Amino acid sequence: MVKRTGRPGYLQIADDLRQQINDGRLAPGQSLPSTAQLREQYEVSAGVVKAAVSVLRTEGVVIGQQGKGVFVRDQADARPPAHAAPSAAEGDVTMKQLTEVLAAVRDLGERVARIERSMLPEPPPGDRPGK
Repeated sequence: MVKRTGRPGYLQIADDLRQQINDGRLAPGQSLPSTAQLREQYEVSAGVVKAAVSVLRTEGVVIGQQGKGVFVRDQADARPPAHAAPSAAEGDVTMKQLTEVLAAVRDLGERVARIERSMLPEPPPGDRPGK
């Protein structure tokens, strides 16, 4: 069952499944329980379960096979842990993506400001605070 700790439920489920994999309760090659089984076990929606499994896929802990299920990867084949230092190429890609995200956020802020200016009239000069 997911606890009300402030930590999102999907992360709690991912943590629990990761722990089961790390301590051997879920062995390499073994399939994860079905979405329905995990929904029932953790008392959450299918979306929460799918988000948890997605986290584990992104980390390289599990791998999905269309129509067959999601299986625990042999950790020798898995990607290095997220806390490992990224290679120079990975760092360059990450920086490029971060730069793109920041530019998009900046652009969005400018667009919102233009919309606000067009929708909200400027107060007369005497009504402005500090003037």
